[in-house]
Amino acid sequence: MKLIVGLGNPGQQYRNTRHNVGFRVLDEVAARLGARFDQEKYEGLLATTEHEGTRLMLLKPLTFMNLSGTSVAKAARNRVPKPEHVIVVLDEIQLPLGTVRIRHSGSHGGHNGLRSVIEHLGSQAFPRLRIGVGEKKAGQDLSDHVLSTFAPDEKPDVDRAVQTAADAVLCCVAEGVETAMNRFNRAP
Repeated sequence: MKLIVGLGNPGQQYRNTRHNVGFRVLDEVAARLGARFDQEKYEGLLATTEHEGTRLMLLKPLTFMNLSGTSVAKAARNRVPKPEHVIVVLDEIQLPLGTVRIRHSGSHGGHNGLRSVIEHLGSQAFPRLRIGVGEKKAGQDLSDHVLSTFAPDEKPDVDRAVQTAADAVLCCVAEGVETAMNRFNRAP
């Protein structure tokens, strides 16, 4: 069993924001696998499915970004054998727009949602897939930036990144994180 988590904020007003790109990737993965987020469990929306012989739980926490770890830890408890079986998909302002980066483990890098996941799992030893959503403008408040929607000229890059990230998630599940890193860790 693997737990695939997309970080984001619940509610229609956040649907197309930069912070919700993790939710968009999980929606794409679910659509490809014929899964539906039809359960509200573990303080999140949950879909269960299978890919290449591996059972998957797809989770979109409903706790808001900065408290994501509570939902992730509840879903992981007694269902996922070790942190390495959790894959977290999230937005990243430090990466150029449309870039996809996968890592085996690491720090939160200043991302409060990832910080919460690390704190509640009690480990940094889980794969994460970051999607570049573009840097904030000089003088712009960080929360204003991540809660903003993409400009029309940014949407094609973001749409491609969502597709690529979904490919990368499925590659992590079927072929392993190392293979996915070698295949997807390059500029858009």
